[in-house]
Amino acid sequence: MTDRQLAELVRALVVPESDAAMWATLRTHTQARIGLGRAGSALPTRHRLELQAAHAAARDAVHSPFEPELVAAALTGVPTVRVRSAAADRLTYLQRPDLGRRLDDLDRAHLPRGDWDVVFVVADGLSSRAVHEHAAAVIRATTSLLPGDWRVAPVVLAEQARVALGDDIAHALGATMAVVLIGERPGMSAADSLGAYLTYAPVPGTTTDADRNCLSNIRPPLGLSHGAAAAKLAALMGRARELGATGVGLKDEFSPPPPLPVPHFRATPGVSPSGV
Repeated sequence: MTDRQLAELVRALVVPESDAAMWATLRTHTQARIGLGRAGSALPTRHRLELQAAHAAARDAVHSPFEPELVAAALTGVPTVRVRSAAADRLTYLQRPDLGRRLDDLDRAHLPRGDWDVVFVVADGLSSRAVHEHAAAVIRATTSLLPGDWRVAPVVLAEQARVALGDDIAHALGATMAVVLIGERPGMSAADSLGAYLTYAPVPGTTTDADRNCLSNIRPPLGLSHGAAAAKLAALMGRARELGATGVGLKDEFSPPPPLPVPHFRATPGVSPSGV
């Protein structure tokens, strides 16, 4: 590439000031980092600092300790049980995912076995922040939508837990169904996202991801609201009870939400937005 061609390419990739409003408007419809501009060959300082702050928030979400007493306090009046996985500490949990899927043998003995229809498991996962902020509200909203004949086990608060720990817990309790509310892996735009995994008749070591249904990105106001998540979850639970199955055998029949309106802008000659 000649110097002239390089200069023309650079000019084509620079967004004119007149288009700043366009990019500002588009950014209101997504959390993706688009149209941030340049300071020389790098990002502007403000956006670089925002990126570093998001990275720090993601790291904090992974390493911040789970505080089950906060969730228990938000579930006042609802019986709870605290358990741990076979991962003794956070470092072991991160290095040995298999241990996070197994229930601690001593804690297994404290689970009240019964003829339960469902057990809600609150698991720290990879974001205790998400669990602290959203789990109790989702449980309260979901149980309020269930018919009166549902036998709901005490809520299990699980530390150093992976999704599959719910299989072990449900099996130990004698619960037909497990709903695991877990902190999802944080990204650069979300450090507080909660996931809900529904499994019918889970069997430790045998049940796979194909046997589960998942609701992701529960984190109002930017993600799924507590009420919307509860409505979907309760409907899926009812349907799973009828079919005797979850996962690939249970389809989410809810219509997707309408897309956000995206304004139309007149293209600026000579500008390549893909290069921004």
